[in-house]
Amino acid sequence: EVQLVESGGGLVQAGGSLRLSCAASGFTFENYAIGWFRRAPGKEREGVSCINNSDGETYYADSVKGRFTISSDNAKNTVYLQMNNLKPEDTAIYYCAADTVDGPLIATARATGIVLDLDYNYWGQGTQVTVSS
Repeated sequence: EVQLVESGGGLVQAGGSLRLSCAASGFTFENYAIGWFRRAPGKEREGVSCINNSDGETYYADSVKGRFTISSDNAKNTVYLQMNNLKPEDTAIYYCAADTVDGPLIATARATGIVLDLDYNYWGQGTQVTVSS
């Protein structure tokens, strides 16, 4: 059974940091890319960052470049999202999703730099991040 489990969310003041984790199981980790997405109150879900677990290439939405860092630990089948200098507009539920490394997540990011939000097959349950001003 494929599972993605996010953790690490919480309440933080503006300027603070959080590290989210996405623990994966049930599939061959290196054959997949993991994306982080978020849904803010009253807004549509958007792509934040993604990583290709086969070669480590990474991509970021413009709104988080320079503040967020995505990384993976293939030995632990876990992807992390280090979020620094958080802003109130980062408040959202954060989700991770998995797509094959030859699927549209990495292909679109590689071609356009956009972290494409699609209905990928595998999603976590989400973790709440709240940034107070």
